[in-house]
Amino acid sequence: MQNIASYDFAGKKAIVRVDFNVPIVDGKITDDTRIRGAVPTLKLILEKGGALIIMSHMGKPKGKKKPELSLGQIVDAVSAALGAPVKFAPDCADAAEAAAALQPGEVLLLENLRYYPEEEGKPVGIDKEDPAYDEAKKAMKASQKEFAKKLASYADCYVMDAFGTAHRKHASTAVIADYFTAENKMLGLLMEKEVNAVDAVLNNIQRPFVAVMGGSKVSSKIGIIENLLGKVDKIILCGGMTYTFSKAHGGEIGCSIVEMDKLDVALGVEELAKKNGVELVLAPDAVCTNALDFGSMTVKEGGEIKVAPVNAIPEGFEGVDAGPEAQAKFAAALKGAKTILWNGPAGVFECDSFTAGSRAIGEAIAEATAEGAFSLIGGGDSVACVNKFGLADKVSYISTGGGALLEAIEGKVLPGIAAIKGE
Repeated sequence: MQNIASYDFAGKKAIVRVDFNVPIVDGKITDDTRIRGAVPTLKLILEKGGALIIMSHMGKPKGKKKPELSLGQIVDAVSAALGAPVKFAPDCADAAEAAAALQPGEVLLLENLRYYPEEEGKPVGIDKEDPAYDEAKKAMKASQKEFAKKLASYADCYVMDAFGTAHRKHASTAVIADYFTAENKMLGLLMEKEVNAVDAVLNNIQRPFVAVMGGSKVSSKIGIIENLLGKVDKIILCGGMTYTFSKAHGGEIGCSIVEMDKLDVALGVEELAKKNGVELVLAPDAVCTNALDFGSMTVKEGGEIKVAPVNAIPEGFEGVDAGPEAQAKFAAALKGAKTILWNGPAGVFECDSFTAGSRAIGEAIAEATAEGAFSLIGGGDSVACVNKFGLADKVSYISTGGGALLEAIEGKVLPGIAAIKGE
């Protein structure tokens, strides 16, 4: 596989898939992490004498041109990050002239790829149940190839540096690679870091290996949990899924979130952990309330907050965070770990009254990292946690991947990586 560090970009045009799907409020970027993450790759290409064609998506326009999702809004921010003026192509499928005119050291940003349904390759305006859907899908896949071919025609080489979309077989993340030889397609620096980080926690494990899986639903994490149960020494399960496990054993959980149709799944996870000799760590207690306003993420005036056993939550109350005993139990389970994976918070950390559980996990991970552990933090909420608690520089690696990271952990092949490797 071609390596970006050794590739000769001099006099060549490189089309680079990045993930600039940044949050924008009132026309201003509120978090530029993804832009900063791509800068090393982009600057390296410029420093090596190449010209840059940058492409990305923003939001979910579903094949329609929506001004509020235009990448034109971030031109100045990208220019500032690169320290170079950035030109803008208002139509990503009609940028051949602008691309051809690029000189070494110049930068062109293409408009939102998802303004075209061909990017995602899904038929628009037709239900999957419609008898004509299969034909529409076949036609769209053919159009997707043409769209990818058009994008490829702008450049001499292709760089995939958008790990966050690597799990999608989109025109710009996977199909486009078919139009470049093996010598002229490669992973960017950010992608290489992500791939190496995942490899470290799945294939180059230093033990003990402790995984922390949080979130509201066991159903959304079951594939990941099952894959990890064949690799980890301990797994901490926290967050909303806690109450499905409690209910599976006949516990009283008040009005806490629960998946009644997944009680057998929870018991199955416990059996698999036991079979594999994995220590399953569950919360013995929970912080609960009868007055959480999810809209404002505050506790309503006059509401109560109390701690209760996780299997004896009072009627009318819902579990919203790991209790004090759980926090101590989680911290103890992380003590001495050498490989750590954290995905998903321990509670409704967005509300300042319920951050203690997630904070306890984050601080324990930071402490283990300081003692030599490799810690990988992935998933939007977990990343938000370490940022909120000021722990970002105290963990080994923070993944930008989200869904891509979860699929990689689940053991799935990511199309965006397979396309570069020629698999």
